[in-house]
Amino acid sequence: MAAALEAPFGSTYFSSKPKPHNTILHSKFLAFPSKTFMFTLRDTHALCAANSNASPSPPQDPDPGTQSDPDPTRDRRRVVRVAWEKIVRWSRSWRSKATTDVLQRTNKVVVLGGGSFGTAMAAHVANRKAELEVNMLVRDPQVCFSINKSHYNCKYFPDHRLPENVVATTDAKSALLGADYCLHAVPVQFSASFLESVAEYIDPGLPFISLSKGLELNTLRMMDQIIPQALRNPRQPFVALSGPSFALELMDRLPTAMVVASKDKKLANTVQQLLASSHLRISTSSDVTGVEIAGALKNVLAIAAGMVEGMNLGNNSMAALVSQGCSEIRWLATKMGAKPTTITGLSGTGDIMLTCFVNLSRNRRVGVRLGSGEKLENILSSMNQVAEGVSTAGAVIALAQKYNVKMPVLTAVARIIDNELTPKKAVFELMSLPQVEEV
Repeated sequence: MAAALEAPFGSTYFSSKPKPHNTILHSKFLAFPSKTFMFTLRDTHALCAANSNASPSPPQDPDPGTQSDPDPTRDRRRVVRVAWEKIVRWSRSWRSKATTDVLQRTNKVVVLGGGSFGTAMAAHVANRKAELEVNMLVRDPQVCFSINKSHYNCKYFPDHRLPENVVATTDAKSALLGADYCLHAVPVQFSASFLESVAEYIDPGLPFISLSKGLELNTLRMMDQIIPQALRNPRQPFVALSGPSFALELMDRLPTAMVVASKDKKLANTVQQLLASSHLRISTSSDVTGVEIAGALKNVLAIAAGMVEGMNLGNNSMAALVSQGCSEIRWLATKMGAKPTTITGLSGTGDIMLTCFVNLSRNRRVGVRLGSGEKLENILSSMNQVAEGVSTAGAVIALAQKYNVKMPVLTAVARIIDNELTPKKAVFELMSLPQVEEV
């Protein structure tokens, strides 16, 4: 029995798998610096005898990658740890290069509107810098007095104390004088008339950060059109802020993430640095249309999701309806020039999930009550906040007609709001639509 194999210099000669002690070695590679040898079974016995007096040493595998890991869990944990350490190092490196003086250079921020989200953002900005003057322009004298006297918004946040540097006023001139940034939190349907009334006090270079989401009912305009046209200044700096952000959780300083969108990349980066904090991540985007249309349409979809809840149609129905609604939003948004990635990002999917699935959403609550059989006028009269989806629904359908996009779910919501279709009938009609290929 003299089978043998010739091995080149440098070949391995220890197996990575343990062999029983009586296993016969048919052939192995042995390499020497000067020449290559072939050896047989007889040579193997001689080699073992010669090494019997040598001190034993554990075999070394020259290629650890070929050896199966005796503890795969440990190896997996090591891979995860290394990946996380890379992320941490990248984060530290990025932060060290992203030092900015935007906050240091900002002395005054004005917030237009004294609602829940405007109040939450005023508190957030004020907490960024104690010396920063934050003026809230409100129309309710009682809210104004409450903020200045006791540092509480008695109407929306009676249990959350506002920072000392938040001041309220009903005087537009004093609020806007010397402002470095303006946070616009007036409901969309009232924005044009309000801005026209205060336009004389607004500096043409004052950056507007829009917190309002929706479409103007008659004109189908979004905020990036309403603001410059109402101020008669097509060059008014504009940024849209959107993302999953309930006002209550912002007030509680719970972590979340949002996106600022502007056609001016430098302005978007500046606003990012102004607003970003340890509990609020801010991403930037140039897709203003995508961010605004997603923010407007998700309110209408939230009403539909609420109706599913109010009618007790179950979780399967909820998931199916919201998925269909997301597709409809994407169809219209991309026809209008938006990027598909925006619709699947923070201002799209992120905001949609929050608004459709969480009870804090006022648009969802409207839907729940409609699905339970209540009349729309009774629902709206009992609310102290504006559900933008109610007024936006009709505008969405007009926009869909303009861009020739079929939107069954959102159209059904508009019909229900117009009292021309019941929630129960809408479900029957939607389920009776043709079975088509998913797009």
